[in-house]
Amino acid sequence: MLEGSPAALSDEELLDRLQRAAFDYFLENVNPDNGLVADTSRPNSPASIAVVGFALSCYPIGVERGWMTRAEAVKLTLAAMRFFRNSEQGNGDDVTGHKGFYYHFLDMQTGLRVWRCELSMVDTALLIAGVLVAATYFSKNNDDEREIRELAEALYKRVDWRWAQGSTPTLRQGWKPKSGFLHYGWEGYNEATILYVLSMASPDSPTSDDSYAGWTATYQWENIYGYDVLYGGPLFMHQFSHAWIDFAGIRDAFMREKNSDYFENSRRSTYLHRDYARHNPYDYGGYSDNLWGLSAGDGPGGFRARIERRPHRFSGYAARGAPFGPDDGTIAPWSYPASLPFAPEICLPALRHLLDRYPGVVSNFRLPSGFNPTLANRRKFGRDGWVSEGHYGLDQGITVMMIENHRSRLLWTLMRSNQHIRRGLLKAGFTGGWLAQPLNPAGGGSDVS
Repeated sequence: MLEGSPAALSDEELLDRLQRAAFDYFLENVNPDNGLVADTSRPNSPASIAVVGFALSCYPIGVERGWMTRAEAVKLTLAAMRFFRNSEQGNGDDVTGHKGFYYHFLDMQTGLRVWRCELSMVDTALLIAGVLVAATYFSKNNDDEREIRELAEALYKRVDWRWAQGSTPTLRQGWKPKSGFLHYGWEGYNEATILYVLSMASPDSPTSDDSYAGWTATYQWENIYGYDVLYGGPLFMHQFSHAWIDFAGIRDAFMREKNSDYFENSRRSTYLHRDYARHNPYDYGGYSDNLWGLSAGDGPGGFRARIERRPHRFSGYAARGAPFGPDDGTIAPWSYPASLPFAPEICLPALRHLLDRYPGVVSNFRLPSGFNPTLANRRKFGRDGWVSEGHYGLDQGITVMMIENHRSRLLWTLMRSNQHIRRGLLKAGFTGGWLAQPLNPAGGGSDVS
């Protein structure tokens, strides 16, 4: 439940509270000894390497906002980066990673692989993106901050991106020690842009020059509800890479042909989700101009139910998308702050509608992974419907990062000055906009004691 009335808060005050509540997830769910951060706040959750990447990206925001000291941020950053640098690599079972990549989920204490999960290429990229944020922000000439920069270079250079291509132009999605590469790669637009930018920029083992073009050749351009868009169903696909890279005004070959850019594409896709909820083809509860947003997240579980004489099938954790589905009526409320830089004129009203109409969904300004108003007042569900228990690190991280990009452009400014990001974008064929400007070193930030 919410304390106080969100309606009495200005937009800036509201965003500050939402951002702070999301930021605190990382302080509450980090192992300070090794810097690993839990995938979810549920008991016995393992660490997620992607969530660690989000945490490393959020610590500078915490310093700038006065939510933690610079010394505290340095300590947690070093703990994580030292752990990954010293962790066991190899093709055996009791390891953390292989070929510079890391397993998707790790034990919070030992840092070893759990759940027989895959060596994840995209989650490693999200981790490395956070590592590069830290290296760019912590630019002072002292022993700890120099070590952060040195560790960042070592971690980035150790990743064998070329190996991760297998025998194909595009990168593989994952690898397991007994069965090898997973039998699928990247097809269609999704969150992997940061993966390709980092892989192509590698100074030691970059992917082949045709890898990015091989991926974009699988793109699906659509006209939906009058919007010309590069389709990616769940909203997180239009948010994750954008948390680090400002795509406004820079274009690759695909977007030059379409006379668009990826920032504009995310803006249109955000509106597409709003319009899909307006059409509400499956008659789900609550969908409207101010209640929309399908993404990857928690769900009420695998079961069927007849509601208003119409059968519905509900799912657990899933990547939901619009307009081609899947859709079971589960809304991802964190989609609003995560899309804020693209379309604040519809995201802010949606946030306020959520807080006003469904106050029980939000816990002290921290947004849940998902909720399903179609299930309101049914059996074990309350008046707001099903609400996800606990919180997810990815949801909280993207909330912190995109609110900050909306408020100050901090992460975008930092990463514009990172040589690896710039080199990867240029090798992928991006031109124009800020890429045409000279490289200006960024970093430092303020000292908050």
